[in-house]
Amino acid sequence: MPRWKALPDELDPEVREFADQLRRLVDRSGLSIAAVSDRTGYSKTSWERYLNGRLLAPKGAIVALAEVTGTPPVHLITLWELAERAWSRSEMRHDMTMQAIRISQARAALKEAEQRQAASAKSRSKSGRTSDKPAGKSSGKPPGRDDAAPARNGSAGVGGLTGVAGPAGVSPTLPPHHTPAAHSAPGPGAPHAARQGESPDGQRRKRKLTMFLAGVVGALVVIAAAVFLTDFGGDEKKAGAEPSKTPTSSEAELPAGVECSGADCAGKDPENMGCGGELAKTASRATVGKTLVEVRYSKTCGAAWARITQATPGDKVTITGSGKGADAQQNSTVNEDFDAYTPMVAVKEGTSAKACATLASGQTGCTE
Repeated sequence: MPRWKALPDELDPEVREFADQLRRLVDRSGLSIAAVSDRTGYSKTSWERYLNGRLLAPKGAIVALAEVTGTPPVHLITLWELAERAWSRSEMRHDMTMQAIRISQARAALKEAEQRQAASAKSRSKSGRTSDKPAGKSSGKPPGRDDAAPARNGSAGVGGLTGVAGPAGVSPTLPPHHTPAAHSAPGPGAPHAARQGESPDGQRRKRKLTMFLAGVVGALVVIAAAVFLTDFGGDEKKAGAEPSKTPTSSEAELPAGVECSGADCAGKDPENMGCGGELAKTASRATVGKTLVEVRYSKTCGAAWARITQATPGDKVTITGSGKGADAQQNSTVNEDFDAYTPMVAVKEGTSAKACATLASGQTGCTE
């Protein structure tokens, strides 16, 4: 008899009662979990979860179990409906709890982001006020103007460009420091004076713009060089590259969870290779006394194996395939689980395999 693990303490009483009922049905049938899996079409892993209270069995699995164990499905379905409602209520409570946790985490994250944004804005504001302070006291005079200019202009207005003749024999002239060119155009120092009057922020923006443009140009040069080098060596790499391995049709067609096909399955456990459960069917069967012997066949794996149920410890079962050699026949012996199954043999059709049982009492029989 299988030894069941203790059911989780947090299970709802109705779910616990339903799981206990499933365990009693399996115990009375004398079937192992592997045999229940083969006969119902649901995987061994799924039944372990159903019977240990980690997952609620679907209605189809319950109906299949009732048929396998010879139990009227009406009462079992009633218990399943009550357990399904309790399971849904438990999931709803769990979802509400998780939703509350997520909402709390989102609020905390938003509050933290607002605090960081406020701190950043405060820091930028302090930095702006510091940079706007004047570097020194302004003289109030336009930049680039010389203090001596008004004096020179005044002298020119008095004794320079007056239109009044000077002393006899002397033509009127301009002052030494006053020429039309100097008066109409800024001197050599004017552009420099204009640059000195430019704000520090403007100078920083110009420097940043210059550095940004230089970085963009450098990045474009690097990208162009990389593309050129890649194209230059691409043909050689393609010419010298080895062709990739193309998977065989058997490897490409295997569904998820299936680990072998055809001759690769010979001598291997059908459950471990993923060939049992929904992928297997009974190709032929025979009754030897009260013991049932079957040929189980998986078209996906291209293999077959023998299964014996309702047996006694010491009974033996054999599967024989259509091929030749050591892998064409596999054997197994019944233990305290009252059933057993053999490793696989490679076959193209389930009807090409033959299962035989040799009971401890001496009685023998085979499938047709």
